[in-house]
Order: sequence, then C-alpha cells, then structure tokens
Amino acid sequence: MNLKSLHSVHFLGIGGIGMSALARWFNHIGVKVSGYDRTPSPLTAELEKEGMEISYVDKMETVPGTVLQDKANTLIVWTPAMPKDSVQLDYFRDNCFHLKKRAEVLGLITSGMPTIAVAGTHGKTTTSSMIAHLLKSGGKNIAAFLGGLTQNYNNNLILHDEEGGEATVVVEADEFDRSFLHLHPNVAVLTSADPDHLDIYGDDSKMMDGFRAFIALLPEKGQLYIHYKAFEKLGLSGGNPWKTTIYGKDKGEVRAENIKAFPGTFHFDYVGQSQRINGLELRMPGFHNVENALAAISISLDFGLTASEIQKGLSSYKGVKRRFEIWIQEEDRVFIDDYAHHPEEIRAFLGSVKAMYPDKKLTAVFQPHLFTRTRDFAKGFSESLSLADEVILLEIYPARELPIAGVTASMLLEGITSPQKSLKTKEELLDYLKQCKIEVLVTIGAGDIDRLVEPIANWMKQHENQI
Repeated sequence: MNLKSLHSVHFLGIGGIGMSALARWFNHIGVKVSGYDRTPSPLTAELEKEGMEISYVDKMETVPGTVLQDKANTLIVWTPAMPKDSVQLDYFRDNCFHLKKRAEVLGLITSGMPTIAVAGTHGKTTTSSMIAHLLKSGGKNIAAFLGGLTQNYNNNLILHDEEGGEATVVVEADEFDRSFLHLHPNVAVLTSADPDHLDIYGDDSKMMDGFRAFIALLPEKGQLYIHYKAFEKLGLSGGNPWKTTIYGKDKGEVRAENIKAFPGTFHFDYVGQSQRINGLELRMPGFHNVENALAAISISLDFGLTASEIQKGLSSYKGVKRRFEIWIQEEDRVFIDDYAHHPEEIRAFLGSVKAMYPDKKLTAVFQPHLFTRTRDFAKGFSESLSLADEVILLEIYPARELPIAGVTASMLLEGITSPQKSLKTKEELLDYLKQCKIEVLVTIGAGDIDRLVEPIANWMKQHENQI
C-alpha cells in the first residue's frame, strides 16, 4: 500500500497518544484526516484546530462522506483499545475497507528508513523522546513517533527535514497486542521486561516470548541496548548476529555513578565502555530516568554526538507530559503528576520522590487503570503505594474493559501499610485535599485522573496561605 497516494484516512480512537501522532503525520503530508473517539480531550481539540474532523458518537452518520464514498483510496486505522462492539469498526470490517492497526501503519511508514525502536514495560516514552531530543539538538535529521507529548516540542510527532538527507526514525514500540512486531528496527532498546497485559498474553512467559520476538527483528549488525534486569529476565546470551550492550544504574557495561537527587533535578556521571561523561544534569528527575538517559546517551554517542553536545542536550530536555511532571515546586508545597500505572513504575516514581524530599510528608492519589491489571497485580500495587505516607485511591478507570465481579480499588486498601489510606470519588477528592496539610502531593495513573491535575494545581497556587 502506498500511503502517500491515499485520499482519506479515518482513525478509530484518534485521541490516543500514538494514534494522534499518526493522524498528524498523514495530515502533514496532505491526506484528509478524520476520526472517532469516545470523549473530547485537550489533544482532540488540538487535532481539530489542525484541520481534522473528529466525532464523539460511534455512529456511521458521523463518518465523513469522503471516507465512505472512496473505499479504494481510504484507509481505516484502528487501535485494539476500541470496544469489540464498536459500530464503526464492525461496519468497516463487514464492508471490506482497507483496515490496519496503528502498529501496522507505523511499520509501513518506517520500513524504508533507519529505525530506533524503544520497547519495554516501563520507560519507553521517556527514553524514545529523550533519544529524539538528544539527536535533534545535536543536529541529526530525525523523525519521531512518540507515546507522549514532549515538553520541548509540545507534540508527540517530530518531523524530519525532507531536504536534510537520510533521516532516522525514533519510535516507541508498544508491546500491547504484540504491536511492536510490525516494526523494522536497526537499533532496539529494551528498558524493562516486567509482566503486564496478561489479558492479551495470558501469562508472564508468553509476554517474555513477545519481547524475545521483538529483539529478533534486529538485522545482522543491528544494535540492542537492554537493561540488565530485562537481559536476565529473558535469559539472553551471546551468539546473536547483533551487538548487545547491557546498561543499568549500577550494573552493566554502561552505568551511572555519583547519582545525586535534588528537588527538580538529578545529577550523575555516565560511564560507558569507552567513554565517561561527568557532571550530567537531568531535569526530568528519577532514578529510573537516569537509567533511561543511559540508553539515550549511548545511542547519541553511536551517532557521533560529542560529550559537550550530550551535556547540553540532556540539560535542555524538559521531559514528557505526565511523566514526573512537576506542576508546583515551592519551599512549603510540591505537586507532581505521573502516568505510572504498574506496580514497578509506582515503586520507581515514589522512591525517587522520597529521595528528592526526604523530610516531607508524601501524599499519593492513585487511580488504578484496568480491572484486569488491578486484579493481576493487586499485591504489588499495595506494596508499592505503601511508600507514601498517605494514599488516596480513586475507583478503577476501565478503559476498554467491562467490570469484573469483586475487582475494585478498595481491594488494594487492606494491603497498603501507609499510616493514612482512604478511598474517594473524583468528585470528593479536591474537597478532601482542602482539609489536609499538603507538603508533597503526587497524582498517579493512566486513566482520566489527568482531568484533575489542573484543578488541583490551580487550587494549590491560589490558596497557598491556607495549606
């Protein structure tokens, strides 16, 4: 399929962060873009401003006529997160439209370009955006399809210079539904290999098989950067046709030394196989983000960036929306928002926050994401959340799932050992916080908890004397 010859592309789930990046790419090359999503959001509002036609009702009457009248030159892009009973998805399937998953389309776009693909249960959005920023700030011609909105570019799509010679693509490789197996990486990064998406894979061993299959996509003389825990988890060994570099905060051929946590920033030294870079500053805090930076720095060195270019690029990297995003940082109050939705992500996030503010009370508001994930990792969620001094749970965000009997946010409460813990509705949360002494507040989750972030930040800013 020649994607550039298409007349129309219609996206089912256009408001998703990965889907919207593809929508923007097609819109950029002059294809008519439309789509459906369940609810409006700031991101869909931006897409509409950019000229895309979006509806929020799953009926065929809302689909533009150009999509329905020119089947031969129309592509339907869908995400597996769409409900199985979607009216539009069923229609396009039953009427034999060109129907492809987001990952398939991304694979087609990147198949003819050198590609850096970043996979892993956690860290792939930050690592891929960090790689893209370091290379771009170092003068390399890159394009990037990212799973989050970068603070530097306020976008999830970075376009390459068509006149700048061969471009390299940086892409986030999503393990959900085995989507990353459609990609064609020359360089692969595996940040982590913890179990997740067991509703798709069935069990941990099948998911590990998926990661091994992703790595096997590398060509001869390809390059793999892999976190040491993932390397051990997958039971990898030598004898592969690609080069493997193992990295980690304190273990591996590439590691970090002299890590120091400060409010709003981490400092560390990069120690590689043939080069050391001292005095690096990362303004997206977190021990886990230091590890993400190790992979990004190693790839930047492979692409010919100098130590000074890397230092400059890293210090100017502002991070990704909803990844350790600091909204308020004052002497008497701090508010941070994070997308963490897996026990290991929460453990890494809260551990880093405590290192930054060791003498302050840490209050965590968490919205579980998916009934299956809450059920499968309930014990891990309770243990990781117990790092906070107070935990406030919101009800589970279902996303694509129907409720499961007996699976609720309250099932996590018993295992949480924090001195204070409670369950609140989204409507109750702000009123409850107004009664509390807030020192360090964090909001955590991948659902619609993001809609509460700005109201909380506005309240904290406006009522500083009452807190």
